[in-house]
Amino acid sequence: MESFLAWMAGHGPAFQGLIGGLVITVFNTVGALLILIWRRPSERFLDTALGFAAGVMLTASFTSLILPGIEHGGIWPVLIGIALGAVGLDLADHLVPHLHLVSGREGHAGRRMKAVWLFILAITLHNMPEGLAVGVGWGSGNHREALELMLAIGIQNLPEGLAVAASALSAGMGAYFYASVVGIRAGLVEVPLAVLGAWAVGLAGPLLPYAMGFAAGAMLYVISDEIVPETHRKGHERYATWGLLAGAMVMLFLDVTLG
Repeated sequence: MESFLAWMAGHGPAFQGLIGGLVITVFNTVGALLILIWRRPSERFLDTALGFAAGVMLTASFTSLILPGIEHGGIWPVLIGIALGAVGLDLADHLVPHLHLVSGREGHAGRRMKAVWLFILAITLHNMPEGLAVGVGWGSGNHREALELMLAIGIQNLPEGLAVAASALSAGMGAYFYASVVGIRAGLVEVPLAVLGAWAVGLAGPLLPYAMGFAAGAMLYVISDEIVPETHRKGHERYATWGLLAGAMVMLFLDVTLG
């Protein structure tokens, strides 16, 4: 990891964001392709896995984004960023047509729009804050924290990718291969957003605490609005809760050992 950090430090923020986005997308791809091997994961396992992903994201929002942002620029820029991130995701949730497995269609979608595209758009909205967070992390210049955040998002992308592919399959979206492609495609949005986040922060340093708060607010919104309700809708909330705690513990371990 020392050599990787030294290598990354020799390149600009945009390149660092590109590598970070590619790494977490690879994790997402591997998770999605697991559906070709593990063809029928139980709903209890998937809810536990999504709980784990939520725990990682929740802890990473504080240890890698909110607290470092406060250290860099104070409390108010971070609070403003959190509010803007949540509002941005809320607006996208209402305006962009997509399909929730819990609440059905949302956004301004025509009835002719196929469910598969609505589902892909929903997962795309879900993945956007993750890519942005990784990009902002690398753009901050604190490479150790950026590596920690990249690994955390990557690790949680494994069960998340599998859950997305399994959900696509259970929603009647075709063969196993197609279900895995849906999961892979959903992760591809993370790469351009990681580059954008790193480039914007690298270009304008004063934006860093706002950007960190924005990425954290967007992730917190996704956790509360999508992941937790999804994991609690079929009576597996206890398993999902233990998964969340395990994810939080893994992220804390990464924060201490890599920090």
